[in-house]
Amino acid sequence: MKPFTFKQFEIQQSKDVFRVGTDGVLLGALADVEYASGVLEVGTGTGLISLMLAQRNLQAEFLGLDINENAAELTQFNFENSPFRGRLKNSHQDFKTFETNDQFDLIVSNPPYFEESGSEKDKIARQTIELNFVQLISKASRLLSENGIFSVIIPADVGELFVSIGKENGLFLNRRIRIKGIENSKIKRLILEFSLQKKELDDSEFIIEKSPRQYSDQYLELTREFHVFK
Repeated sequence: MKPFTFKQFEIQQSKDVFRVGTDGVLLGALADVEYASGVLEVGTGTGLISLMLAQRNLQAEFLGLDINENAAELTQFNFENSPFRGRLKNSHQDFKTFETNDQFDLIVSNPPYFEESGSEKDKIARQTIELNFVQLISKASRLLSENGIFSVIIPADVGELFVSIGKENGLFLNRRIRIKGIENSKIKRLILEFSLQKKELDDSEFIIEKSPRQYSDQYLELTREFHVFK
């Protein structure tokens, strides 16, 4: 597969690993990484999100985990060939059994979100077989630093469920970005950010395209330091 070229780094891709997509780009560009010194990404795939966050925060140290050996190897390759290689580590590991004494200022994930189906395409990355929401949220809540942020992108129709599980695990919703694919359409994705601290909710809307195949000014501005637009 062809690599995906960004302004400061390149993503090698594989047919065996979930490819670069809009969800990952949005989370990489919008997750609140400004004050983080230690970042954990759960389910790295190609390494895209950590690489984008490393470009945005020039001091933070990153650790990526992926249960898929092919994804872990691909992430490692992309990390090692980036200008941020000295701050990026990756491990082939199951988040459910991951053990550490560290706490993280930002835990970020573009998690699996489809229930099991008959399709084999991107089975681990797209389906909740290896990691469900309860497992992800409960473990993330224990690994957050006192003022840490847990940031995810998920389908809009599971947003209430995700927030409810967060509450059960002592996490407060601090920020919500409601994402539309195109103007005047339904909300398709949510970026949700949680912390152990109760704060006033920062609620906003984001539109990807202003018309079919025409990116919105909002998207162009957000990604101008990353995308190479023709």
